[in-house]
Amino acid sequence: MDTAEIKPLSEQTLMNNYVFSQVMREPKRIRPLLEFILGKKIRLIHMVEPEKTMKERFKAKGIRLDLYVEDVDGVDYDCEVQTTDEKNLPRRMRYYQAMLDITFFRAGKDYNKMRKSYVVFICSFDLYGEGRYIYTFQNRCDQNYELLFGDDAVKVVVNTKGTKGEISPELKETILYLDHEEITGSYSEELDEAVQKLKSSEEEGQKAMLLSIYLEEQKTVGKYKKLVEQIRGWHDDKDDLPAPRMAKCLRISLPIFEGVLALIKEHPDWDDEEIADKANWR
Repeated sequence: MDTAEIKPLSEQTLMNNYVFSQVMREPKRIRPLLEFILGKKIRLIHMVEPEKTMKERFKAKGIRLDLYVEDVDGVDYDCEVQTTDEKNLPRRMRYYQAMLDITFFRAGKDYNKMRKSYVVFICSFDLYGEGRYIYTFQNRCDQNYELLFGDDAVKVVVNTKGTKGEISPELKETILYLDHEEITGSYSEELDEAVQKLKSSEEEGQKAMLLSIYLEEQKTVGKYKKLVEQIRGWHDDKDDLPAPRMAKCLRISLPIFEGVLALIKEHPDWDDEEIADKANWR
């Protein structure tokens, strides 16, 4: 991977995952942000964990949260920034919320003790194309839209390009800073001071670069692992599609396809990740 493609920390903004997680790890910054977005008071922040990794269970897909927050009333908040529309955001939010429940809801507990949770994505694009600042989603009854399902699971999408909807002056100030780095009040000024301090740190710059490289490598590993899974499925199902056609469908060369297939046959005890690691993808 060409590290030159990764922007250094000095060129990043608060919409960068690393910058966001580090700046917002302070309760005095994340608490007002959540209050502005959700339109509710948060009594006290009990815990803030930047870059929290939700462990895999039952071979489930692991996730890395930008910022996990818990308040003293036992409410969970996951707050993320997103700058590219990968066409999977609603399902990602569904999965993140499920992982919060799996991670923090202990076996044997009464379901009524399950925590309320908010998954908040701050996006630099309009996911739904209606021009709104805020899109808030809760499960409702199709036959009676006023009837809430009552599972205390809330998903919120913030659109920094928004122009429609009633929002507080504080949230508008925050959105202006997130989208344009424009300072229009005391809160955005505090955010900018924290961002500039972080960006001026050589140590933080190195940490941010290493994290970016690691995450890009993980994306590559995931891509190769998916290809192995598809080739294995083609082999196990004895698909009639000829190997050259299958390789073309997967957008890889026939020699690479055949090399992966040979590893699958030679090492039936290896899982997809092991095959992906040993295969020659060039």
